[in-house]
Amino acid sequence: MREKKKGTSGNAAMYITRAKALRKLQLSLADFRRLCIIKGIYPREPRKKVEGPNKTYYLTKDVQFLAHEPLLAKLREIRAFNRKIKRATARKEAGHLKLLRENTPTYTLDHVVRERYPTFTDAIADLDDALCLVHLFARLPAGLAELDPARLTNCAKLSREFQHYVVVSNSLKKCFVSIKGVYYRAEILGTKVTWLVPHKFTQELPADVDYRVMMTFLEFYECLLRFVLFKLYLQAGLVYPPPLDVKAEDAGAYLSSVRTVPTDSRREKEIHVAANDGPPKAAVLSVQEAIRGLETKEEEDDDVDEQVDDG
Repeated sequence: MREKKKGTSGNAAMYITRAKALRKLQLSLADFRRLCIIKGIYPREPRKKVEGPNKTYYLTKDVQFLAHEPLLAKLREIRAFNRKIKRATARKEAGHLKLLRENTPTYTLDHVVRERYPTFTDAIADLDDALCLVHLFARLPAGLAELDPARLTNCAKLSREFQHYVVVSNSLKKCFVSIKGVYYRAEILGTKVTWLVPHKFTQELPADVDYRVMMTFLEFYECLLRFVLFKLYLQAGLVYPPPLDVKAEDAGAYLSSVRTVPTDSRREKEIHVAANDGPPKAAVLSVQEAIRGLETKEEEDDDVDEQVDDG
């Protein structure tokens, strides 16, 4: 019987420390945390900590799962891009710096949402944290460098669109006012969803909070909420994103400025606009050719009928 090698079975093989995971994935600690948050991977507590009690452990299969993630290459590309930006800034190369910023690498989280939530019911069941965080950032001031004003505006937009759907679908079941804010509970497609909306007070941002981690969670939750809202509006027969009444919004209206437009009316409007503008030239030519073909076929059929009668 062969003697087992050390570290090939048991807890030593099932778990891996964070330092080893960073070396295997060739990522910085910030990028590793970001990727774990997006993919929903968290540290584990093994019964026996082989490499010491003061280390953070992850499942080995989770790290192997991250090694095949398409976002891994994007994060490395972004890290290399940031180094190029720093180098161009230090050398004061304005032209090269402008060219780099025009070609900033981007990525999407659509495939991660579809992967983490195979069914639409799973996505709705996990909306509690997403709604709480989106409503929280919608009320925050854009005072810190870590808080992007465009992201805060998008959070306000998503929160208003969700509240509009709750009103239109008559899904609100309970409401409770507390010191933290207003708790709401709605029943969406048979699933209870609870979220917290903070009071409209002046918010003081604490300095001991890691806003980069919160922004990473927010990035994923924004993508998840867009998917869910699109599906909910589609099932309700409404246009998404819903149009806004500019005059009502300028007058200070919040939910009443969102217009409820059925999808059928939008389709009719598109058909009406297309009819007024006229079809494209290529479409007109193709229709004319089809009419000529039908006329030619009718003439041939008439000739065949005449020959049969003469025979």
